[in-house]
Amino acid sequence: MISSTASSFSRIASKRIIGSSSNRAAAAAFAPTTFTSSTSSSSNLFFSSATSIEADLKNGVDTATLLAERIKYFKVYRWDPEIENQKPYLSTYPVDLNDCGPMVLDALIKIKNEQDPGLTFRRSCREGICGSCAMNIQGSNTLACLAYIDDDTSKATKIYPLPHMYVLKDLVPDMGNFYEQYRSIEPWLQAEGSERAEPGADGNTKLQGEFLQTKQDRAKLDGMYECILCACCSTSCPSYWWNADKYLGPAVLMQAYRWIEDSRDTATTARLENLNDAFKLYRCHTIMNCTKVCPKHLNPGKAIAQIKKRMTALH
Repeated sequence: MISSTASSFSRIASKRIIGSSSNRAAAAAFAPTTFTSSTSSSSNLFFSSATSIEADLKNGVDTATLLAERIKYFKVYRWDPEIENQKPYLSTYPVDLNDCGPMVLDALIKIKNEQDPGLTFRRSCREGICGSCAMNIQGSNTLACLAYIDDDTSKATKIYPLPHMYVLKDLVPDMGNFYEQYRSIEPWLQAEGSERAEPGADGNTKLQGEFLQTKQDRAKLDGMYECILCACCSTSCPSYWWNADKYLGPAVLMQAYRWIEDSRDTATTARLENLNDAFKLYRCHTIMNCTKVCPKHLNPGKAIAQIKKRMTALH
């Protein structure tokens, strides 16, 4: 859904890239469709349970202490392409933790609903499934819906968009290049030559019926198919920062290996040849930031290493 205050980005808009000194403008690659809505009710947030409060009272915590405000400050990256010559800045928002859910996304929704309806960010499922709310929180890439608020009220929480990506507005990065790279690996089952493959009227192969595999072969895909394409790993990788136009990055490469390893797919050699490039694959220097930040606890670095091992069959 799109915030009522967010302008249409289907037209060409100027953007800035996080982590770069360049202020050059670029064309918006696509129109984002998952901006948060300002219509969400704060009553939908998760609050501290009554049993927890009862336990505090039994342990001698007085009522005044329980009811006292716990103000936490959030410093949020802001930039609006509609405002000419505006430079990025941080806006500071106070949030009472006694009246807010436990996650950073809860705080952002509360800020948008109650303080600043112009604050723009993506979100959808709020369960760590869709990957929409990926952002940089306290210096680490993660999902806002899975990141607990640090209840130390003496320290402000800083929130930025994913690093080294063009920004459309506030916390919304341009994912266009990332999705183009994902499309380049052809992330779908290819089974030409199979008895279930039939030529379509448009010249493309049509797959009919079920493509079965053993439990053992299916188990080989565990740890890869769960990827939600949030780009936390790719945007934490220095190699991707330096070569985002050529290096596919850990998220896309792990998805490439997911299809290379799939026993039902018959395009393994073609997939490997497509990756046999000095930049697409071999810009990975095993820094392993990708594995450290993955909110789904996957290991893209291991998948990339497995692709390199499979490459030996081509030489």
